[in-house]
Amino acid sequence: MEALTHPASTTGWLAVMAVSWITVIWVIPAAAQSPDSDRFWGQWRGPDGTGVAQRGSPPLEWNETKNIRWKVEVPGRGTASPIVWEDKVFLLTAVPVGAPVPLDAAVDDGNQAPRSRRGRGRGVRAVPMHRFTVIAIDRETGEIAWQRIAREEVPHEGHQAPNGTFASGSAVTDGEYLFAFFGSWGLYAYDMNGNLQWDVDLGTRYMRNAFGEGTTPALHGDTLVVTWDHIGGQSFVVALDRRTGDERWRVNRNEIDTWATPLIVEHEGHGQVIVPAMDSVQSYDLETGRIVWRSHGTTMNAIPSPVYADGIVYVMSGYRGNNLQAIRLADATGDITNTDAIIWELDRDTPYVPSPLLYDDGLYVIKSNDGILSVFDPLTGEAHYQRQRLEGVSNVFASPVGASGRVYITGRDGTTIVIRKGRKHEVLASNTLDDGFDASPAIVNDEIYLRGHRFLYAIAER
Repeated sequence: MEALTHPASTTGWLAVMAVSWITVIWVIPAAAQSPDSDRFWGQWRGPDGTGVAQRGSPPLEWNETKNIRWKVEVPGRGTASPIVWEDKVFLLTAVPVGAPVPLDAAVDDGNQAPRSRRGRGRGVRAVPMHRFTVIAIDRETGEIAWQRIAREEVPHEGHQAPNGTFASGSAVTDGEYLFAFFGSWGLYAYDMNGNLQWDVDLGTRYMRNAFGEGTTPALHGDTLVVTWDHIGGQSFVVALDRRTGDERWRVNRNEIDTWATPLIVEHEGHGQVIVPAMDSVQSYDLETGRIVWRSHGTTMNAIPSPVYADGIVYVMSGYRGNNLQAIRLADATGDITNTDAIIWELDRDTPYVPSPLLYDDGLYVIKSNDGILSVFDPLTGEAHYQRQRLEGVSNVFASPVGASGRVYITGRDGTTIVIRKGRKHEVLASNTLDDGFDASPAIVNDEIYLRGHRFLYAIAER
């Protein structure tokens, strides 16, 4: 792998090898975290999985010349969000190297899905070797602390179209292990210094229309949970021992193409793994894998991840229909479709890609990917305000985050709008950078990290 060097620049940017995008992400469920976990951003939706940094105080304003601590050029492609633990930021990336290889020859291993279901897409017949890479960056300087190539392989699907990447899922950490998940290209457990502890190959996934594999693992205590839904074979949810990678249980599912990250919560002393899918959401017992409850009504392409607080889980989807369900776990057993366990529902204005933000007395929901925001009372479903257009942010993949009484919403065109948390819509700032953003921000202390199509930004008051 090519060495990273510093170009001559007054801003001290870090130039990274001219390969593909970087992406590393970690996922740490609330009950499984270390005592200091709320100080960091160990999963892509923050310390408690809601998108909030309770101790965070990032800047209100920034641009390319204001409040940029450092800016790193990211190789390859990836849409996984940055995560932060102690003095490092972690990214994953898929880096193309060498000349393209004919796709049929590259994947002719006797384990292919039927051509009609493979989702190769749009006539792609050759693809280069990719290096599936884990990178740790020093928070203070932007220097590379360490990097590891987890695997080198020609991807079996020629591309991830139009917005997917070969490194879209997120890694997970508890401060002891870093779990880097590349989907079909393996699950890897490292210590915090980048030493490989174990790896597991779960097989090969084939997604409709080459949309890519964007699911992130979930970690709780000593159990790591992975959702493996696809059209090219048996779908399942699997629980692994975080220390060894050994399977604890596996449950087969009749599901296809799930992108939502599982949510693990503790309720009445028992862990539940909540997994959205097409047409339904299911909860599995963390210890055994048995189904605790299920509810029908979700739509196709389950992408937004659930959020949880005060005994209520909020599940939503927004492709070919709209569905939001607020589910009280105390009443959730068996098939809860259309029962009192669902304390309120919504059938419009739900997200397609962005996950919701649950911040104190507000559930912040973006309509489709359209830059239109609604905020609801989490307990009653009453709207604080609805269908508020976000000026300057027209297309959103990144999930909103919250800190210091503010909500940060980042658009694909490079603009982050900052609004005041509360029952009335009030814009505080609009900040634009010279990049596009699909990954979600991370907030730690006075810093906000934004991973763009080309760069990773560390933003702090200067």
